[in-house]
Amino acid sequence: MSLEEQKQLESEYVMGTFARKPVCLVEGRGMHVSDDAGHDCLDFIGGIGVCSLGHCHPAVVAAVQEQAGKLMHVSNYYYIEKRGEVAKLLSEALNYVPAGESASAEQWKTFFANSGAEANECMMKLARLYARVKGNGGTTIVTLDGSFHGRTMETLAATAQPAKQESFQPLPGGFVHVKPNDTQALRDMFSQLGSEICAFMFEPIQGESGVHPCEPEYLQLAQELCHEVGALMIADEVQTGVYRTGTPFAFQQMGIQPDIVSIAKGIADGFPMGACAARAQVADAFNPGDHGSTFGGSNLAIAAACATLSELAAGEFTETVPRMGAYLKERLAQLPAVTQVRGRGLMVACDIAQPLEAPAVVQRGLAQGLLLNATGPHTLRFLPPLVCSEQEIDTLVEKLGVIMQICG
Repeated sequence: MSLEEQKQLESEYVMGTFARKPVCLVEGRGMHVSDDAGHDCLDFIGGIGVCSLGHCHPAVVAAVQEQAGKLMHVSNYYYIEKRGEVAKLLSEALNYVPAGESASAEQWKTFFANSGAEANECMMKLARLYARVKGNGGTTIVTLDGSFHGRTMETLAATAQPAKQESFQPLPGGFVHVKPNDTQALRDMFSQLGSEICAFMFEPIQGESGVHPCEPEYLQLAQELCHEVGALMIADEVQTGVYRTGTPFAFQQMGIQPDIVSIAKGIADGFPMGACAARAQVADAFNPGDHGSTFGGSNLAIAAACATLSELAAGEFTETVPRMGAYLKERLAQLPAVTQVRGRGLMVACDIAQPLEAPAVVQRGLAQGLLLNATGPHTLRFLPPLVCSEQEIDTLVEKLGVIMQICG
C-alpha cells in the first residue's frame, strides 16, 4: 500500500493526535531505517529514545521470535520465565557504581507496566501509599516547572507545563511546582509545606522541554530536604535511563539516591514496556491488589527486555555513550547557526539562531535522509540509538550544515 493510501486511511480512521511526517517507514537495522520506496534514513531520534540497541538488534529479534512461538500472554496471575531475571538485572543496574568504587548492596523491587506514563502512575501511587502507611502522611508531590511526566490525567497534572494542561482541566490535585535549579525557591517550598510533601518528583534531565539538566547540587539539596520532612525522592528516568546518559541511570552522575525510579523507552529496544523500581522497604508498602496491569510484564515484553538489558550490561556503553555524546556535542557546536549545545551522553539538544526554525530543519532533514526532532521553535533534540558511531555523527552534521544554509 502506498504512502498516499496509508495517509488517506489514517485520516479517516485514526485519531488525529499526531502531526505525522510524510513518510512510511517499513524496515530498519541499527541506525538506519528505510521507507516504502526504499529510501534510507539515519535515525537520530531513535523512536524518541526507545531503540537503545538500534533497530532490529539480532538478540532482541531472536528473543521475541522464540517467545512468540512458545507463549505470548498468560496475565500476572501466574509466574512466567525471566520476569524475576529482568527485575534482578534492573536492581543490579540501579546499584551501578564506576569501577574501583564500593558497590551498593541496595535491593530494588520492580513493578512492570507498558509505558512511561504507566510507570510514573505507579511511582506516584506508591509514594502516596508509602507516606500513608509507613511515612509522614503527606499527600503533596512537588514537581519541577517545565517537566513532562506523561499524558494520562494524573501524569499531566504532575507535568508543570500550563499549555499542555489547559484543555483538560480540571486535573487531579495534590501537585505543586517549583523552578528547577533555584535552591532558594526549593527551600521556600519545603519550609512552607513541610511534612505535607510526600515526594519530590524530578527528571534528572528534562527532555521534552529541550534537554535541560538539573544541577547535581540542586538535587542533592532536594534529597536533604526530603530527608528532613520524611518525603521520598522519586526519579522519572523514562527518557534518561537505560544508559542514555552514559550510566545505567542519570541519577548515578548526580550524587543522589532516589527511593523510586520510573523506567521505560530504552528498556526493551522498541517493544512497549515500562517499569517502576523502588527500594525494597518502600516497595513493600504495596500489597496484592494495590496496583496491577493486564499486559504489564507480559511474556513478550519480558523476553525483549531481558535480551536488551543483557546486551547493554555486557557491552561497553558506560564508555562509548559518553564518548559519542561528547563528539556529537563538539560537532554540533561547530555549526555556525548553533548558539548552544547541552545534554549528557546521547541525550543532546542544540538551539539554533533565528531566522532558522527547528521544525523546518526537521522537515528538510527528512528529504535529506535524516530523522530529526524539534522540541521548540528553535531547538533540535537528538536521541539516537546507543550504537551511534562517529561516522554517522559526521554525516548528520554535514547534512545539517547544508540544510541550515538552505533554510536560513
